[in-house]
Amino acid sequence: MNRSQHNPFSAYHPAVALTYLACAAGFAMAAMQPVYAGFSLAGALVCAACVRGAESLRRMAWLAVLVLVVTVANMLFISEGATTLFTLGSRAFTLEALLYGLCSGIMFAAVFLWMASYAACMDSAATMELLGRAMPTVSLMISQVMRLVPQFARRGRTVAAALAATPAAAPRGAREHTAGSLRTVSVLMGWGLEDSLVRADSMRARGYACGATRTTYRRCRMRRADAIALAIVIVLAAVNIPLAALACSQYSFYPALPRLVAWWGYLPYAALMLLPAALALREWWLWRA
Repeated sequence: MNRSQHNPFSAYHPAVALTYLACAAGFAMAAMQPVYAGFSLAGALVCAACVRGAESLRRMAWLAVLVLVVTVANMLFISEGATTLFTLGSRAFTLEALLYGLCSGIMFAAVFLWMASYAACMDSAATMELLGRAMPTVSLMISQVMRLVPQFARRGRTVAAALAATPAAAPRGAREHTAGSLRTVSVLMGWGLEDSLVRADSMRARGYACGATRTTYRRCRMRRADAIALAIVIVLAAVNIPLAALACSQYSFYPALPRLVAWWGYLPYAALMLLPAALALREWWLWRA
């Protein structure tokens, strides 16, 4: 886990971070409504800035391109809606399809940011500690994915750098560049398969799946502050479930966009999304005091 000064969950039990990030990602995936989508993206950006640092947001600028691609793709392939923006031949491009694609792209970006925050807050040891006894297979799979995906990315850069440093293997055109990419993928696949055999033998030598109850390396106790923070997350999530269901059931993109009005039910969701910022502000105030 990244226990830097930016991580607002570093002072709490891992169950707090797991519960909050799971609820936030769940709301981001389920609440397909413009206001909720906007709050989800804003909360994900704030959480990513708190957890990974504000400089990390520059490396995620490609998410704006993802939102744009999803928005344009939905408008190109979906012609439903009552408000026509323009027509090309017999094809009408509608405002409803544009906004639906925009909300979908925002939802994808928010979910990715929440998952990136999860990877920064929860390491494999914390995941195994929380889920190792109840769901050993799922926890092992999650911890392996959290480790292997960055490892594959690093190895891919290593292989690409080695090929680029070899003049005879350096690509000279688009066709050779494609062949070089396939060669890199082939090297990574062979490297990964070889590591999987070594990893399987190592786990078998350490008695994995022998039937005995497994222990965890790190033991975290639930303190009073942890229980209070966890209770706040659960209460906010429980309050937002019926409110989000009501808001999403009363809003439909097709055939015409309904009018958005100010509603008090958005405030609990805003509070849930800004919880990491509140924890970071509290930690900053305690250090200053």
